[in-house]
Amino acid sequence: MHRVRAKLEWFKTVILPQEAALRGRLRRILPSNHELEDMVAEVLTRAYATENWENVTTGRAYLFTIARNLVIDAARRNKVVSFETIADLELLGGENNIETQLHAREALRQVETIVESLPPQCRRVFILRRIHEKSMLEIAEEMSLSVSTVEKHLAKAIAIVMRAWAEREETDFERAGVGTKVRQRGMERDRGAGRAPAGQA
Repeated sequence: MHRVRAKLEWFKTVILPQEAALRGRLRRILPSNHELEDMVAEVLTRAYATENWENVTTGRAYLFTIARNLVIDAARRNKVVSFETIADLELLGGENNIETQLHAREALRQVETIVESLPPQCRRVFILRRIHEKSMLEIAEEMSLSVSTVEKHLAKAIAIVMRAWAEREETDFERAGVGTKVRQRGMERDRGAGRAPAGQA
């Protein structure tokens, strides 16, 4: 009886106060209120059912971990995992810096654009392997291809993605360089004309 009361007290003090934060994060990921409430209820149920509850002292991180696993399981069952969903899962990573999360989301959107441009079979192999985490044999059977052909498609897809990503980074770097040069020229022109640079008047 004492252990039951202790567990109830733990649930009320460690877990329940984090329910609002959990609901807020999941609301940004799940498409409907019905799915939201079902997911919140399932997460809380699993949290209460844990056997090692005494070791759980950070309810927020614990609930987010359970929610993240449930979302991943649901996505795999549906056989459809969008890059947007993968980016949204970072919201369940705990106390990550928001700026870092935004950079991760932008990077994933860029990768999505690159992957969408791949030849159809390369794109399908890449997604089945890297997103759905299927084995080469499973992919070969699903696509009615030989394993060696699947390997070639995957290698080609990775090469295209890496090349496109490198080109994007190079373009971003060049743009940043141009911006710096423009600012430098403006400051030199101001000094030459006897004016103080903007912001230093």
